[in-house]
Amino acid sequence: MAYAATYRVGDEDGWTFSVQDWPNGKHFMAGDILVFNYGAEVHNVVEVNQWAYENCDDSKIRGRKHTTGNDHIQLVKGMNYFLCSHPDHCSKGGMRIAVNAA
Repeated sequence: MAYAATYRVGDEDGWTFSVQDWPNGKHFMAGDILVFNYGAEVHNVVEVNQWAYENCDDSKIRGRKHTTGNDHIQLVKGMNYFLCSHPDHCSKGGMRIAVNAA
């Protein structure tokens, strides 16, 4: 029996600026859980498609906008894209990640 792994995005720093390289070197599986910890008054997590990820545009929401500051999101097979939609957090602050789940 296989169990899903749980990953804290950004490790000790949480979901914050310059987190885009955090997935590098990790192996994710469909069903794994990403935990996004952040200050809910200053950040959010938006599930988007590839185009929106590449262009830091949250108008192409794939899933939903998360705003609790302690969001648990289950990965689907293939590419999963996340960004912060607060002004300039994605484009200038690097608050976006792309995660490939096998």
